Amino acid sequence: MYYPKKFNVGDIVQTKKQHPCGSTEWEVTRVGADFKIKCVGCGRLVMLPRPKFEKSVKKVIKSAMSEDNMDELGHLKEQKEILD
Repeated sequence: MYYPKKFNVGDIVQTKKQHPCGSTEWEVTRVGADFKIKCVGCGRLVMLPRPKFEKSVKKVIKSAMSEDNMDELGHLKEQKEILD
């Protein structure tokens, strides 16, 4: 069975091949059946089908989800301290 990899809007990913501008880093701007990614080097926008995008990604450099979770956890801890 096929399980899609988890990517989130705002993630910075590194691709196997570099863009003609020389950058290998891309920011994910749309997630779904198709992915929209923005080159960090020159700002070019590209849309790719999910399977092609998942094959071209080498690793996630910066995950937007982890930052959001950290902010939420910090906020929840503050609320708990206030209530205690």
